[in-house]
Amino acid sequence: MTTLYIDGDACPVRDEVYRVADRLGLPVFVVANGSRPIRPTGRPNVTMITVEAGADIADDWIAERVTRADVCITSDIPLASRCLAKGARAVASNGKVWTPDNIGSALAGREIGRHLREMGLNTGGPAPLTKQDRSHFLSALDTLVRAAQRERIA
Repeated sequence: MTTLYIDGDACPVRDEVYRVADRLGLPVFVVANGSRPIRPTGRPNVTMITVEAGADIADDWIAERVTRADVCITSDIPLASRCLAKGARAVASNGKVWTPDNIGSALAGREIGRHLREMGLNTGGPAPLTKQDRSHFLSALDTLVRAAQRERIA
């Protein structure tokens, strides 16, 4: 069965994921380090996982469990890369689908941004999520889930 993994500390599309999961009968793991409390949903298919605080501990939890049949919802490029390496699918909250073809340049761009910030330059932050982004996300999530389910059946 396809499982949805949410990198939960800063995910603005949790409610959208829950609706898709409810509609398709999918389990969801919301993984966070507790730096921002996340309310339990009361949904039987959603499990909240709180890991200890620390760099990449939530990412490690997801990366250790995700499989080819699963989808990870994350804007964290290194986590997306780790999921892709395991054959899973990954999508950002703005609907950007991470693929083997685009993850390398995304990782390189992230590294350049980190270097510029270390030099004291302001690289800006992520743009606020728009209604169009949410629509793109829902479409991308649905497409990825269907592809994962088809692959699982084949």
